[in-house]
Amino acid sequence: MRINDLTNWLDERLAISTLMHLADKKEVPVHRHSIWYYFGGMTLFLFCVQVATGILLLLYYRPSAENAFESVQFIITEVKFGWLIRSIHSWSANLMIATLFIHMFSVFFLRSYYPPREITWVSGAFLLIIVICFGFSGYLLPWNKLAFFATKVGTEIAGVVPIVGRPILRFLRGGDDVTGATLTRFFGFHVAVLPATATVFIGVHVALVQLHGMHVPKKYEDSYQRMKFFPNFILRDAIGWILAIGVLAALAALFPWELGEKADPFAPAPAGIKPEWYFLFMFQTLKWIPAKVLGMDGEVLGIMAFNLIALLLFIVPFIDRDPENRRRHLIFNICGVVALMYIVVMTIVGYVAK
Repeated sequence: MRINDLTNWLDERLAISTLMHLADKKEVPVHRHSIWYYFGGMTLFLFCVQVATGILLLLYYRPSAENAFESVQFIITEVKFGWLIRSIHSWSANLMIATLFIHMFSVFFLRSYYPPREITWVSGAFLLIIVICFGFSGYLLPWNKLAFFATKVGTEIAGVVPIVGRPILRFLRGGDDVTGATLTRFFGFHVAVLPATATVFIGVHVALVQLHGMHVPKKYEDSYQRMKFFPNFILRDAIGWILAIGVLAALAALFPWELGEKADPFAPAPAGIKPEWYFLFMFQTLKWIPAKVLGMDGEVLGIMAFNLIALLLFIVPFIDRDPENRRRHLIFNICGVVALMYIVVMTIVGYVAK
C-alpha cells in the first residue's frame, strides 16, 4: 500500500501517467530509410557519455598552464581506470561529431526540414556549431605540444577575418598570445558555457521533434508502416547505444588516447602539425588557396567562403520549401553530394599530405 501511495504522490506532482500515456500513443514511421532516424539518438547518447566522463575527469583536472599537463598525467597513471575514462571521453567526442555529421546529412537528403520543421533544422545547425566548439576548446585542455600549436594556428585563422578578426582572436586567447589565460578561458567555455548552451538547444531540438514527429519522405507518404515509440523504437535505439559502448570500450582499450609532450610556448612548432579530423578539410583547403586571389588575401577569401557556407546551412529550409519543385530538389541533392564528397576527399588528402 505504501508503494501505491508513493506512486500516486509522484504521479500528482510529475504527471508520470500522462507522460506514459503520451509515450504509449506516440508512433514512429517505418520505411526503407528508417535507419537514419537512429543517429540523432546516438548523438544524444554520446553527448551523455561526454557529460558523465567529463564530470569524472573534472575531479582531478587542474586548469592552469603549470598544472594541466601534470593533472592529466596523474589521471592516466595514478587514478584507477583514469586512462580508460579519459580515452572514452576523447573517443566519444570524435564519434559524437561523426554521428552528428551523419545525422545532419541524412536529414538534409531526406528533406526533413520542410515546413513545419524549419526551426528544428536551425536548432540542429546551432548544435553542430556548438559541438565543433566543444572539440576545439577541449583539444587544448591537456596542454600538450600538439594541442598548443594547433590552437595557436586555429585562433590565428580566426584572426584574419576582416574587421572583427582581431577582437575575436583576443577574445579567444584572452590576450595576444596563447597562454595560461587561454587555457583557463577554454576550460570555462568547455565545462560551463558550451554545456549550458548545448542543453538549451538540445531541449528545444528534442521538444520540436516530439511536437512535429519524424518526417516521412514524400515517396513513402502513401506506403509506410508505423511502430510504437515505446518500447519498440526505444529498444532499437538502446541496441545502438549498447553497440556504441562496445565500440568505445574497444577503442579506448586497444588505442588509448595519447598525452604527448608538455607544451612549451618557446619551442618551435612541430613539423606537419594538423588539426583534428573534423577541421582537416577546411585546413587543407586553406593550404591550397593561393596567397593572392584577384588581388585579395587568399586565406581571407577561404575563411569568408566557409562562413558563407555556414550561413547557407542555417537558411536551407527557408530556401527549399516546396516538396513539389523537382528541379530545386535535384539542385539541392547535387549540392549535398558535392559537399559530402568534398569533406571526405579533402579530409583523406589532409591526412596523407605532408
